[in-house]
Amino acid sequence: MDNDWKDRLGTVYSTNPDFKYENDSEEEVETPEPKKQKLTVYLDKKARKGKTVTIVDGFIGKEDDLKELGKFLKTKCGVGGAVKNNQIIIQGNLKDKIYNLLITKEYKVKQK
Repeated sequence: MDNDWKDRLGTVYSTNPDFKYENDSEEEVETPEPKKQKLTVYLDKKARKGKTVTIVDGFIGKEDDLKELGKFLKTKCGVGGAVKNNQIIIQGNLKDKIYNLLITKEYKVKQK
């Protein structure tokens, strides 16, 4: 099923008999091993009603791997958070704890 009609929903019909439909789906980037990742950990208060959050930025790879890392950090810190816009957002001022957790997982980390 190289040219399945379900993949073409919303596409205008072509009368060209040689027309091949091209799917624009983005290929997900493979997640490099932790030693090759360069993450940044910093605190932020902007647009958060004065509450401090710790942000982990710079992750390269699959969204599922990012969510898995976010879940690991939230569990180890015992707090809530989210994964949005390729960032991990952890509630509270936990910069040092998150930095140490990422170092133990062999990530290259710098603090801002």
